[in-house]
Amino acid sequence: MFENLGNKLQDIFDKLKTRGKLSDADVKAALREVRVALLEADVNFAVAKDFVARVQEKAIGQDVLTSLTPGQTVIKIVFDELREMLGGEAVQPLLKNERNVWFMVGLQGAGKTTTTGKLAAMYKSKGRRPLLVAADTQRPAARDQLKVLGAQVGVPVLEVGDNESPATTRARLEAYLKTNFHDLVIVDTAGRLQVDEALMDALADLKTQLEPSETFLVVDAMTGQQALNVSEAFDARIGVSGLILSKLDGDARGGAALSARAVTGKPIMFAGVSEKIGGLEPFYPDRIAQRILGMGDVMTLIEKAQAADLKAFAPKKPNEFDFEDLLEQLRNIQKMGPIGDLVKMIPGMSRMLPADINVDDKQFKRIEAIIQSMTNKERRNPKLIDGQRRKRIALGSGMSVQEVNRIIKMHDSMKDMMKMMRGTKGRGLAQMMGGRLGR
Repeated sequence: MFENLGNKLQDIFDKLKTRGKLSDADVKAALREVRVALLEADVNFAVAKDFVARVQEKAIGQDVLTSLTPGQTVIKIVFDELREMLGGEAVQPLLKNERNVWFMVGLQGAGKTTTTGKLAAMYKSKGRRPLLVAADTQRPAARDQLKVLGAQVGVPVLEVGDNESPATTRARLEAYLKTNFHDLVIVDTAGRLQVDEALMDALADLKTQLEPSETFLVVDAMTGQQALNVSEAFDARIGVSGLILSKLDGDARGGAALSARAVTGKPIMFAGVSEKIGGLEPFYPDRIAQRILGMGDVMTLIEKAQAADLKAFAPKKPNEFDFEDLLEQLRNIQKMGPIGDLVKMIPGMSRMLPADINVDDKQFKRIEAIIQSMTNKERRNPKLIDGQRRKRIALGSGMSVQEVNRIIKMHDSMKDMMKMMRGTKGRGLAQMMGGRLGR
């Protein structure tokens, strides 16, 4: 979602980094470009204006302009302000040892029911015992959808009946919990196509009865600035303790997601990063800021590797990296999530790879077919692959010679990257992951 904005900001700051000295005019000119980039990304006008003003106040000064690396210093200021705009420190819901009730609200189509299932999966994996309450009686398929998600996650679903009063719902929930222990109750409430008084009254009554410890507003990150108006309306009438951004893996401009914390004053606690049941992550402002500014997100990458119990990025033979290694690494990396997303988490990786190399999940099967069409000797010694061998490999895999050439180019790029990582004396991704994963 932030790719276009990130590329524009990185281009602006790349120009700053090439200059040994910066003047006030240089900084102001760069920040004007930053402001335009934010507005084009659909960031709220007032948020973009305040952001640039804060950066300019800190960036225009003797300490910055006379530092040895003024460009890097300005980028550090932008990073700090971007992190603050996104919320500063990460905030997660507080859980009591006894019963916790979470209230899920949002407009129809925002991804509320799916997010409810994802939360159950996340906290079940942490040792909690979730119960889902299907209280969306307005959308015909909502209760059935939640039952399907509950079965997929392995958690029970208490279904609210048509025309059931909030007091009856509370009584039925209390009776159920007396004989079934659950320390986390997640209530999926009714949504509407737009905010209206009837919706708000019904939600307010149900919230009064259930007394939730957290009220999460699920906001579709692809709906633009309208999502912020919805957030303010729900908070004013119902009271919201935190936001969950759904569809953060979409291709919208992303400005609403960047503006949500600043406009509503509510912390963003989670973000939906894929349609899969495991596609919900805690929201870390610093990590999002790093991704936008091209600094990567190594911590999330490490956590994904830990979750998959992988020891990736380790060639079988020291100081070598052949096609068997490449195939094994791609298979390992696939277990961690979409390859395109993972590449963006490695600092500078998306810009390091040649422009004509696009590693995505659909292309993986094509890569695998090409490598498996090589002989054992060719896989272990890529230098053997001359023009005639490339034609034979292309014919055997059903691909073109150009595609075979691209895979060989990819192998060379990854081999160079492995050498670079080994040369960073413990600070590269290979060493970081090796140390964290106990290799």
